[in-house]
Amino acid sequence: MTHEKMEQSLIIIKPDALQRSLVGEIITRFERKGLAIIGLKMMHLKGAIVQDHYSHIKDKPFFPRIERFMTSTPVIVMAVQGMAAIDAIRIIVGPTKSFEAAAGTIRGDYALSMQSNIVHASDSKESAVAEIARFFKEEEIFEYEKINTAFVHSDELM
Repeated sequence: MTHEKMEQSLIIIKPDALQRSLVGEIITRFERKGLAIIGLKMMHLKGAIVQDHYSHIKDKPFFPRIERFMTSTPVIVMAVQGMAAIDAIRIIVGPTKSFEAAAGTIRGDYALSMQSNIVHASDSKESAVAEIARFFKEEEIFEYEKINTAFVHSDELM
């Protein structure tokens, strides 16, 4: 899977999704898109990892609320890989502001607010690399060829 359009991304299934029993539905949406799950685990986030992950907003007045929310229950962290994965995932997930998310997206169908927006997804290749490294050890990421990959072609090849 060395094609230049093959990308990896991190997805965090947040406490609200876990509490509302949406984990299977969320994972299914990414699998049906054809993304390969290359890492998957449940973990209880602690202060340091939350502060590192949200370092871009940790000085904002609303950060303590986000920190409480993200540490309130375990989360599911998932590394996925696929053709143009970052853009594909952003479409599946919908905008951060759940009230702007279209029906059919995860946030449009399930999110209740901007904070309780069900999932986090990497927004760029650079953030995906950093985020996967933050949540997974190298030996927790698995490379394998999915059977359906043979049927996925980039537009440049067609």
